[in-house]
Amino acid sequence: MKPDTQHAPHPPRMALAHLSAGFIAVLVGYTSSAAIVFQAARAAGAGPAEIASWLWALGLGMALTSIGLSLRYRMPVLTAWSTPGAALLATGLAGVPMSEAIGAFMFASALIALAGVSGGFERLMHLVPRSLAAALLGGVLLRFGLEVFARLPEQGWIIGSMLTCFLLARRLLPRYAVPATLLAGLLVAGLRGEVHLAGLSFQLALPVFTMPAFSPTTLIGVGLPLFIVTMASQNVPGLAVLRANGYEPPTSSLVGWTGLTGFMLAPFGGFAYNLAAITAAICMSRDADPDPSQRFRASIWAGVFYGLTGLFGATVAALFAAFPQALILAIAGLALLGTIGNSLAGALQDETERDAALITFLAAASGFSLWGIGSAFWALLLGLICTALARRSA
Repeated sequence: MKPDTQHAPHPPRMALAHLSAGFIAVLVGYTSSAAIVFQAARAAGAGPAEIASWLWALGLGMALTSIGLSLRYRMPVLTAWSTPGAALLATGLAGVPMSEAIGAFMFASALIALAGVSGGFERLMHLVPRSLAAALLGGVLLRFGLEVFARLPEQGWIIGSMLTCFLLARRLLPRYAVPATLLAGLLVAGLRGEVHLAGLSFQLALPVFTMPAFSPTTLIGVGLPLFIVTMASQNVPGLAVLRANGYEPPTSSLVGWTGLTGFMLAPFGGFAYNLAAITAAICMSRDADPDPSQRFRASIWAGVFYGLTGLFGATVAALFAAFPQALILAIAGLALLGTIGNSLAGALQDETERDAALITFLAAASGFSLWGIGSAFWALLLGLICTALARRSA
């Protein structure tokens, strides 16, 4: 692992910056895609008990893998549910019995585990130049930075106060700039009556086991696409984020464990797990810790919050929904500002790879998709083609 700063004094073992980065990562992850998971569960015919079980399984799986892998490898490994997979399920599970849906989840997770332990996916990732990994990360994260300013005219009080606080705190208290910005946003939103906590109640989620059934048509029509979009749209950028931040992840082990976790928790609704990209970048930023070797603690805290969201299921989802969307978008964009800058610097550093990096960056930032596979995969593919052509003509 290459540190991106000179050696700095180690912060306290459980610094506020670690906790803040972990909380923001989970906050952004849940608020940006929890609604899609609800839609996917309802498409499979899930009732309130099954939906709570899905959230329990997803929270537990992400907690175990994030904490366990971060402790094992001492790097900020953050996992997530497959958001493109959930979007695919929201349309693909209509009319599919719950038992067959569970069978498709187990099938997809088994394929993910196999792709990891076989080493094929790791060999593929070693072919990706670091400049392309940085460009891919920058492109994926760009829209979060843009949203801060796109929403500024209509949400001037919340976003304006958060931006002002962030700029001041970066000079006065740089390590606590992000938590201070989040508190400022919550204060302004609360004073304006935009935090809606009425009717919020706490209740534990209970797991509901569903016996899987394996239908060839469902395995091919749902399970196989779920595997493809999870690997191409999630694990590829997830590994690219780690590499772009100077870490050398054990690809086979990380992907294999996420697949095994999904296989074990699929009967309870854990449809697919993968390496996080956007939320993981929050835990890898300088705001999480100036020392890259200590940033794994932010991922551990994220795992703790994942576990809590799993235990309280729909209650936590409702809590996140109580925050105004402008606050979520602003804190995500500001927390990722340094990571976006570092990614662009790394992507454009090598002149011989600059064209390929720019194409990768623009394609990833465009957000287009083909055949249900997101722009991250196609951006990386285009970048690799450009790199190969440049080397052949050199």
